[in-house]
Amino acid sequence: MAVAAKWQGWVKRIGGALALLPLASAIAAPAEPAKPTAASRIITLCYERADVLPWRSQNGQGLNFDLLNMVAKRENIVFEYRAMPWKRCLAELKANEVDGAFAVSYKSDRRELGEYPGGSNPDAAKRMHVDRYMLLRKKGSKVDWDGKTLSNVDGAVGAQLGYSVGDQLRSLNVTVDEGSQRSDELARKLIAGRLAAAAVGGSDAVTLMSGPFAAQLEMIPRPLAEKPYFLILSHQMVERWPEQSKKIWSSIEQVRNSSAYQQLERAAKGKQP
Repeated sequence: MAVAAKWQGWVKRIGGALALLPLASAIAAPAEPAKPTAASRIITLCYERADVLPWRSQNGQGLNFDLLNMVAKRENIVFEYRAMPWKRCLAELKANEVDGAFAVSYKSDRRELGEYPGGSNPDAAKRMHVDRYMLLRKKGSKVDWDGKTLSNVDGAVGAQLGYSVGDQLRSLNVTVDEGSQRSDELARKLIAGRLAAAAVGGSDAVTLMSGPFAAQLEMIPRPLAEKPYFLILSHQMVERWPEQSKKIWSSIEQVRNSSAYQQLERAAKGKQP
């Protein structure tokens, strides 16, 4: 019950804070994207075309962008951001068509796509942020999760296409439906009875449980997983500019731990600065 109370309290704080994200700029102005100079290198980064608040939005707002813009200024580089479907973003990373992708949780097979800070043992200190996966069920459903086992699952469990949680669900011996790209699509399938449950990111869970679907859904309080999320760089980027790649990852750690960024994060999460 302590886990449930803690998570529910976080949901209430974040749910209320989503409408207050502009307050962050009043407390500590987010860093503007760095402008190119003769000496600065332009580095292209792709991200999923979806709102995952408070981390990022489709139009380039949120804490992930604040963090990366601050890194760019420190390192005298320019990040060029490209929004696209997640599977395409990962495919372009693998093909070295972009220099990096964010925000990416660790899966061993994703090392074929690009490089994590720390390689096969990702350095969590160099993460961009930590987020959770939560399970949603239709109101009145008996589907449950005790931290080890899924019970009373009478159908497929939904997950977004290309998301790492799909592998975890398969390891729990349930049928996985990965035919949706957005969390709201999963919510509609769940309400229509086409899914027994849906695994969504913590930020998406907050949004869904604060919106029009909330009256028909329940969130199982115990997180399905908690993971660090990284900027991963293309193999070509790391091979051609190994020192700069290391500096970018180190700068992410330094900026994330800075008082300026932490002030932004507290404000975006609805906490007192």
